[in-house]
Amino acid sequence: MTLSDIAAGVEVTTHQRDRGIAAVDETDAPLPERLAPVADDLPCSAATAATVVEAYAAGKSVGDAGRAAGVAPVMAAKTLHLVGEQVSPVGPQGREIIADWLAGDLSRSDAIALADVTEQEFALAVYIETHEPLPTARDAVEGALITEERDPLGETMSDVGELL
Repeated sequence: MTLSDIAAGVEVTTHQRDRGIAAVDETDAPLPERLAPVADDLPCSAATAATVVEAYAAGKSVGDAGRAAGVAPVMAAKTLHLVGEQVSPVGPQGREIIADWLAGDLSRSDAIALADVTEQEFALAVYIETHEPLPTARDAVEGALITEERDPLGETMSDVGELL
Protein backbone atom coordinates (compact mmCIF):
# COMPACT_ATOMS: atom_id res chain seq x y z
CA MET A 1 0.00 0.00 0.00
CA THR A 2 1.43 3.35 -1.02
CA LEU A 3 0.92 6.77 0.44
CA SER A 4 -1.34 7.74 -2.45
CA ASP A 5 -3.54 4.70 -1.70
CA ILE A 6 -3.83 5.75 1.92
CA ALA A 7 -4.65 9.35 1.00
CA ALA A 8 -7.27 8.37 -1.60
CA GLY A 9 -10.60 9.90 -0.71
CA VAL A 10 -9.19 12.38 1.81
CA GLU A 11 -10.67 15.82 1.29
CA VAL A 12 -9.21 19.11 2.36
CA THR A 13 -11.64 21.87 3.24
CA THR A 14 -10.92 25.53 3.69
CA HIS A 15 -13.28 26.03 6.59
CA GLN A 16 -14.36 24.14 9.64
CA ARG A 17 -17.88 24.02 10.97
CA ASP A 18 -18.16 25.45 14.44
CA ARG A 19 -20.38 23.07 16.35
CA GLY A 20 -19.88 24.78 19.69
CA ILE A 21 -19.12 23.06 22.95
CA ALA A 22 -21.34 20.25 24.06
CA ALA A 23 -21.80 20.50 27.79
CA VAL A 24 -24.31 19.37 30.34
CA ASP A 25 -24.10 21.22 33.60
CA GLU A 26 -26.20 19.71 36.34
CA THR A 27 -24.26 21.27 39.19
CA ASP A 28 -27.19 23.57 39.92
CA ALA A 29 -29.23 20.57 41.02
CA PRO A 30 -28.90 19.71 44.71
CA LEU A 31 -26.45 16.91 45.46
CA PRO A 32 -29.14 14.46 46.70
CA GLU A 33 -30.94 14.84 43.36
CA ARG A 34 -27.73 14.23 41.42
CA LEU A 35 -27.07 11.08 43.47
CA ALA A 36 -30.65 9.78 43.14
CA PRO A 37 -29.97 7.72 39.97
CA VAL A 38 -27.37 5.63 41.83
CA ALA A 39 -29.15 5.49 45.19
CA ASP A 40 -29.78 1.75 44.87
CA ASP A 41 -26.05 1.13 44.43
CA LEU A 42 -25.01 3.20 47.46
CA PRO A 43 -24.85 1.76 50.99
CA CYS A 44 -27.17 4.54 52.20
CA SER A 45 -29.80 6.88 50.81
CA ALA A 46 -28.90 9.60 48.32
CA ALA A 47 -29.63 12.28 50.94
CA THR A 48 -27.37 10.60 53.48
CA ALA A 49 -24.63 10.12 50.87
CA ALA A 50 -24.89 13.81 50.00
CA THR A 51 -24.46 14.75 53.66
CA VAL A 52 -21.38 12.49 53.90
CA VAL A 53 -19.86 14.02 50.77
CA GLU A 54 -20.58 17.59 51.86
CA ALA A 55 -19.16 17.05 55.35
CA TYR A 56 -16.06 15.35 53.93
CA ALA A 57 -15.59 18.16 51.40
CA ALA A 58 -15.86 20.67 54.25
CA GLY A 59 -12.76 19.09 55.80
CA LYS A 60 -14.23 16.59 58.24
CA SER A 61 -12.61 13.19 58.61
CA VAL A 62 -14.36 10.14 57.18
CA GLY A 63 -15.61 9.21 60.66
CA ASP A 64 -16.84 12.72 61.41
CA ALA A 65 -18.54 12.91 58.00
CA GLY A 66 -20.33 9.67 58.81
CA ARG A 67 -21.39 10.91 62.22
CA ALA A 68 -22.66 14.17 60.65
CA ALA A 69 -24.83 12.06 58.35
CA GLY A 70 -25.94 9.73 61.14
CA VAL A 71 -24.19 6.64 59.77
CA ALA A 72 -21.28 4.49 60.89
CA PRO A 73 -17.82 5.62 59.77
CA VAL A 74 -17.40 2.44 57.69
CA MET A 75 -20.59 3.25 55.76
CA ALA A 76 -19.27 6.76 55.14
CA ALA A 77 -16.00 5.29 53.86
CA LYS A 78 -17.85 2.92 51.53
CA THR A 79 -19.96 5.81 50.23
CA LEU A 80 -16.91 7.99 49.63
CA HIS A 81 -15.17 5.12 47.85
CA LEU A 82 -18.15 4.60 45.55
CA VAL A 83 -18.14 8.29 44.60
CA GLY A 84 -14.46 8.08 43.72
CA GLU A 85 -12.54 9.16 46.83
CA GLN A 86 -9.41 7.31 47.92
CA VAL A 87 -10.24 6.08 51.43
CA SER A 88 -8.54 2.70 51.59
CA PRO A 89 -6.96 1.96 54.98
CA VAL A 90 -4.12 0.08 53.26
CA GLY A 91 -1.41 1.10 50.87
CA PRO A 92 -0.10 -0.68 47.77
CA GLN A 93 1.49 -3.53 49.74
CA GLY A 94 -1.72 -4.02 51.72
CA ARG A 95 -3.66 -4.17 48.46
CA GLU A 96 -1.36 -6.94 47.25
CA ILE A 97 -1.90 -8.85 50.49
CA ILE A 98 -5.67 -8.52 50.10
CA ALA A 99 -5.41 -9.70 46.50
CA ASP A 100 -3.48 -12.74 47.73
CA TRP A 101 -6.17 -13.41 50.36
CA LEU A 102 -8.93 -13.03 47.76
CA ALA A 103 -7.07 -15.49 45.52
CA GLY A 104 -6.94 -17.97 48.41
CA ASP A 105 -3.16 -17.79 48.81
CA LEU A 106 -3.31 -16.50 52.40
CA SER A 107 -5.48 -17.18 55.41
CA ARG A 108 -7.53 -14.28 56.75
CA SER A 109 -5.53 -14.09 59.98
CA ASP A 110 -2.23 -14.10 58.07
CA ALA A 111 -3.49 -11.41 55.70
CA ILE A 112 -4.62 -9.21 58.59
CA ALA A 113 -1.28 -9.66 60.35
CA LEU A 114 0.75 -8.98 57.21
CA ALA A 115 -1.32 -5.93 56.29
CA ASP A 116 -1.01 -4.70 59.90
CA VAL A 117 -4.67 -3.65 60.11
CA THR A 118 -7.62 -4.30 62.41
CA GLU A 119 -10.50 -6.61 61.49
CA GLN A 120 -12.64 -3.58 60.59
CA GLU A 121 -9.92 -1.99 58.46
CA PHE A 122 -9.38 -5.31 56.70
CA ALA A 123 -13.10 -5.65 55.96
CA LEU A 124 -13.22 -2.12 54.55
CA ALA A 125 -10.11 -2.71 52.44
CA VAL A 126 -11.64 -5.91 51.04
CA TYR A 127 -14.84 -4.01 50.19
CA ILE A 128 -12.81 -1.35 48.40
CA GLU A 129 -10.82 -3.95 46.46
CA THR A 130 -13.96 -5.80 45.39
CA HIS A 131 -16.19 -2.81 44.51
CA GLU A 132 -15.33 -0.34 41.76
CA PRO A 133 -16.31 3.33 42.16
CA LEU A 134 -19.53 4.20 40.35
CA PRO A 135 -18.87 6.47 37.35
CA THR A 136 -22.36 7.99 37.60
CA ALA A 137 -21.84 8.75 41.30
CA ARG A 138 -18.39 10.20 40.57
CA ASP A 139 -19.94 12.48 37.95
CA ALA A 140 -22.74 13.45 40.34
CA VAL A 141 -20.35 14.69 43.04
CA GLU A 142 -17.97 16.37 40.60
CA GLY A 143 -17.29 19.81 41.95
CA ALA A 144 -18.66 19.01 45.40
CA LEU A 145 -15.43 17.30 46.47
CA ILE A 146 -13.07 19.84 44.98
CA THR A 147 -11.56 21.71 47.84
CA GLU A 148 -9.59 24.90 47.57
CA GLU A 149 -5.94 24.24 46.76
CA ARG A 150 -3.71 25.64 49.45
CA ASP A 151 0.00 26.14 49.39
CA PRO A 152 1.31 24.43 52.54
CA LEU A 153 4.08 27.02 52.81
CA GLY A 154 1.84 29.95 51.86
CA GLU A 155 1.72 31.33 55.39
CA THR A 156 5.52 31.40 55.61
CA MET A 157 6.00 33.50 52.50
CA SER A 158 5.85 37.24 52.51
CA ASP A 159 3.55 39.21 50.25
CA VAL A 160 4.91 41.67 47.70
CA GLY A 161 3.42 44.54 49.71
CA GLU A 162 5.42 43.48 52.76
CA LEU A 163 8.65 43.95 50.84
CA LEU A 164 8.13 47.65 50.15
